[in-house]
This record gives sequence, structure tokens and C-alpha cells, in this order.
Amino acid sequence: MKKDILVIEGSKAIRFLLHTILKKHYNVVSVADGMSAMFYLRNSASPHMIIMDPDISDMPDWELVKQLALNSFYQRIPVIAVSSGDMEHTASQAIKYGVIETFTKPFNPSILVETIDLILIGNKIQKV
Repeated sequence: MKKDILVIEGSKAIRFLLHTILKKHYNVVSVADGMSAMFYLRNSASPHMIIMDPDISDMPDWELVKQLALNSFYQRIPVIAVSSGDMEHTASQAIKYGVIETFTKPFNPSILVETIDLILIGNKIQKV
């Protein structure tokens, strides 16, 4: 059975890229903003992973990541951040909110897919 991944990304091109590279092995739902993500999470089964840009347009930077980390229902979902922000800031925020992995735009899609596979079906330590 395919695992579910929620992609939260403001860029239509990157959403399309992520959907295209992941749909062969995963069920992918992609949304463009934080409000759509919150609606999906409230009204659907929890995804096995969330891949997101923490700097989405309809919320302050990292706010959705923070809300997921603080919510006991969602905090167990592994989050991968794909950001165009400063690498140091991204790394510090990722640690603060328990993000399992970070990628900087532009990113290598093959490495991202390998990382996702390791987290979801491999030996990578998942969030507890």
C-alpha cells in the first residue's frame, strides 16, 4: 500500500515537480498554502510525511511548522523542509521544531526521493 505525502508549496512549478517525482511510489496531495494544508489535515487521514516550504505566503515564516510541532496529533508526522531561506536560519528553525530533514532550493530531486524513501521505508530514525 502506498504511503501518503502532503506537499505544501507556494510555487506551482515546484509543486508539480514534487508531485511528478513522488506519485509513482506514494499517494501525493499538494496544496499551495497553509490554510489549504490545515483544511486537508483537519478533514483527511493524517499523511505519513509532510514536505513543505516553511515560508508560505499566507502565514508568517515557519508558523505552520511551529503549529504542527505543538499539536500532539500532528507532531509525529515527519516533516521535510524545502526552503529558499538562509541555510543557517533554516537549520536552526528545523532543530527548534523537530523537522527531520532540510533541503535548500534549488534541490536535487533524486536525493530528496532517496531521503523520503529512507525515512518512510528505510532505516532512518523517525520522529517519536
